[in-house]
Amino acid sequence: QVQLAESGGGLVQAGGSLRLSCAASRRLFGLNAMGWHRQAPGNQRELVAIITSGGVTNYADSVKGRFTISRDNTKNTVYLQMDSLKPEDTAVYYCFLTIGGTYWGQGTQVTVSS
Repeated sequence: QVQLAESGGGLVQAGGSLRLSCAASRRLFGLNAMGWHRQAPGNQRELVAIITSGGVTNYADSVKGRFTISRDNTKNTVYLQMDSLKPEDTAVYYCFLTIGGTYWGQGTQVTVSS
């Protein structure tokens, strides 16, 4: 079992930045992937960004060029740097880890005001 602890959400004005962090409760061995989904009210959960244990990344088209995902394997932590935020980025952001099964964080609210 792995627990994921998220931090870094909050309220920011449009054009601002936030950085989300997600720490796994134990060291991760072997092939795995970590990333973030988000879910806005009335919408389905959507993939925002993903990074593999080898450092390969992928982003939703809506965030390319604005968001950057990274990870520190020594800290078992993944980060999501969010710049040039827009009101449509407002959502609950969920960290996930895929290693065998899939584990989810509890979610952190990001609100972008216009």
